Amino acid sequence: MTTPLTLTPGRRPDGTALLTVSGEIDMSNSDAFAEALAKALDATAEPLVLDLSAVEYLDSAGLTVLFNHADRIELIAAPLLIPVLTVSGLSEITRVQGTDGPAAG
Repeated sequence: MTTPLTLTPGRRPDGTALLTVSGEIDMSNSDAFAEALAKALDATAEPLVLDLSAVEYLDSAGLTVLFNHADRIELIAAPLLIPVLTVSGLSEITRVQGTDGPAAG
């Protein structure tokens, strides 16, 4: 059974490419997540803002997808995900912003 995940491409008011993600990212839907992320990255030469503020769960399969594109993404994450992004080391190789400003780390 695939875990529900919503992926919504768009643009920020300044024109920056944006992919908004909500739900849970796990092994059951990481391929769909990877495909949507690759498609959004193909549509821009600039870094992509990946809004994970509505993501409630992120497992190692989801982290792998993020690591594979760390050089081209910037993350917005809810406080729940900040420790996962920090402990994994992802916050050291890509910009991570909390929903209330830059994340510590």
